[in-house]
Amino acid sequence: MPIYGLRFRALGQTLYHTGPADLAVGDHVLIAADQGQALAQVVSGPYDYVAGVEPESLTPIERRATEEDLAEGRTNEKLAREATEFCRQCIRDRRLDMKLVDVEVFFDRSKLIFYFTAPARIDFRELVKDLVREYRARIELRQIGVRHETQMVGAVGNCGMVCCCRRYLRKFAPVTIRMAKEQNLFLNPAKISGICGRLLCCLSYEQENYDRFHHNCPRLGKKYQTTQGTMKVLRANMFRNSLSVLNENNEEQELTLEEWQALDPHRPEPHPNNAQPKQAQQPQKAAQGDGLLVVSVTPENVDDPNLFADVLPPDAPLTAGPEVQPQQAQPQAEAAPAENSKSRRRRRRKSQQRQDGAAE
Repeated sequence: MPIYGLRFRALGQTLYHTGPADLAVGDHVLIAADQGQALAQVVSGPYDYVAGVEPESLTPIERRATEEDLAEGRTNEKLAREATEFCRQCIRDRRLDMKLVDVEVFFDRSKLIFYFTAPARIDFRELVKDLVREYRARIELRQIGVRHETQMVGAVGNCGMVCCCRRYLRKFAPVTIRMAKEQNLFLNPAKISGICGRLLCCLSYEQENYDRFHHNCPRLGKKYQTTQGTMKVLRANMFRNSLSVLNENNEEQELTLEEWQALDPHRPEPHPNNAQPKQAQQPQKAAQGDGLLVVSVTPENVDDPNLFADVLPPDAPLTAGPEVQPQQAQPQAEAAPAENSKSRRRRRRKSQQRQDGAAE
């Protein structure tokens, strides 16, 4: 079957599905999604083959959308705008430290998803109850990060193009400051950070080539024994596939990697007396979760007193603010009795000295 590119929102990501051959760009179709049926628009196709996409794994298009389906989609868009304004007003009334990003309404209006960002844990129990009582549907509050916020809202990056996460990125690859250092970029936060405030996603696009180049390169700043004497590696240039070295005559030379390997370089063996014992490897800590919340409430269980027991335990802070970890609070609690005991001993010592002075 032909392959079509579909979008659920303007400037959103393009997802590929298979469908009949009589579809054209601009047509609206219905597909099966996790939330049931979803309304989408054909933006590209038909294709016989798409690079990196397996036709067997694609979800087929159910049918072409009718006028009733299009009217239903416009109603859902209007409901999403109204729900956004209502939720923001409730947030202002309850003075919650959270930011509503977007509202998604299922095609059959059985469920509404509210995407928000917050700097800390929020007591949104009353907010959820307000939303359930207003729309009488399943309400889900989903906390997202700043990268996903930029992906949903969209923005123009430093390059002048729409952000990659908004156009085509589906998953965020991990980006570290080491990538910027290996690519010899200026470590200026304004230059290597995106609109979201995180490191640019495009730093990872060419990192595979840099890793391959640095794997074949010697360590910078180190001295090597070669067939032409001792040489110190100064710089490496991936685009020219070359190295800059300093020879024994204190002259700088530029060699390609093939020429460098032909010199049979090797590190000088350290003196036995200067050898340092290896330190024991520290056990790696288990990866911590990002702490993002997802809460789903229905009209049937909105009044359940134990509904938020797992998300907001009784001893958890109920207002936005920095959370105090138990391991950080315990030393402070233990330090107070120690200080009190010291002060008591000091007072006893002074009292004893006064009594001795009076006796003399």
